[in-house]
Formats: sequence, structure tokens, C-alpha cells
Amino acid sequence: MTLREMVAECNRIVFFGGAGVSTESGIPDFRSEDGLYRQKYDVSPETMLSSGYFYSHTEEFYRFYRDKMLPLGAQPNAAHKKLAEWEREGKLLAVVTQNIDGLHQKAGSRRVYELHGSVHRNTCLKCGKKFSAEYIARGKGVPRCDCGGLIKPDVVLYGELLDDDTVRGAVGAIRRADMLIVAGTSLTVYPAAGFVEDFRGKYLVLINRDETPLDGRCDLVLHEKVGEVLGNL
Repeated sequence: MTLREMVAECNRIVFFGGAGVSTESGIPDFRSEDGLYRQKYDVSPETMLSSGYFYSHTEEFYRFYRDKMLPLGAQPNAAHKKLAEWEREGKLLAVVTQNIDGLHQKAGSRRVYELHGSVHRNTCLKCGKKFSAEYIARGKGVPRCDCGGLIKPDVVLYGELLDDDTVRGAVGAIRRADMLIVAGTSLTVYPAAGFVEDFRGKYLVLINRDETPLDGRCDLVLHEKVGEVLGNL
């Protein structure tokens, strides 16, 4: 059965996506040959994106964060647009994403569970005031609120827990789905990768450039670019 036939048959689709969904928008992924984690730094990206490093080396954190994590000019690609279209048509229950770039919402999706947060939300740790990604991007050094408090991106850093409400929403959607499309993810980052275990529906589909631990369990596997696959439906 083709992906087109599966999609036509289902009306409770959930899309679970990772960094590979946004590479066609010009945002590098993490673990591929030219990914962020393969680049050479004096301190590893995993360390610089950790909670401990944020608080102990805040200025260095923000130097890396502004340089590598704020591609604010990126635009939604064919995958983001197709998912928003399916939601408008009533075929898509939700998007569950490991990405922090906000491109699903930019394309028009409304039910998006951002497991790892978003660069578009930034909060003063002292008074709770909110700041935009643009405010962080155009600043220099360590961003601080008018009250003097440190501003932190609402992204889940290494060493931090996922938001409980977001996890419940994502898992609940996956459990209700009749079709789960897993795309653009190596399925190596836990606990998010484990959410696939909650799927009990009809069709499990994987779209990813490289092989994953899930390949052998899927009803359909496509080792292709996510945007090209969805855009051609």
C-alpha cells in the first residue's frame, strides 16, 4: 500500500518529527555527516546546550546559541505546509515535534506539541516577563530583563525535564491516532523517541534519510527527504 492510499484511508493522523523535517528549510540537523554535532568546537555542542553550562558559562552559551540556534529567516517547507493543510482538512490530529524553530506554526499548524520548547519564547527568570526570539537575536552578551533578571530561552536543555503538559498532550494524541508518521528523526533522543511505543493505530510510517531502530516495525519506510515525500502527495 502506498503512502497516498494510507493517508486517504485515515482521519486521525499524528506526525512525529525531528530535525530532518527542517533541513529543507536550511536549518542543519544534529547527527548527520554535516550536522551540528559533527562540527568542531572547543566545547561540544551537547555541553554548551546543557542546563549546567547555561548557568555556569552564560555568555559563552548565548554566543553559541545566537550563532547556531536562531535561524529566524528560515521559512516553512513543503512538509510543514502539507501538515497544516491536513489539519485544516480535519485529517491531522496533531504535530509532535522535537524541533524548536516554530516552523510548523509559521506554516499554519495550530495543534503542535513542542517537546523541546521553542526559541520564540524567552522568559525572565526573576519576574517572568516574556521576550521574543528577535529580542534575543539582536542583543549582545547576556540578555537581561528591565528588572535585572536573567532571560532564559524556553527550550529544554540537556539535563532538564520535558514539560509534563506537553508530554501528556503528545502521548494522548499518539494513542488516539489511526496513523503515525515518524519523520526526520534518528529516534535516539529519549524520552521523546520512546513515545512511538504508545501508538496503537493502523499504519506506522517512517520517512527518514537514514535507517533508524524503527525501520523493521513499520508498515512503510521511505528513506527520502520529508518535504519531497509530503509535497508530492
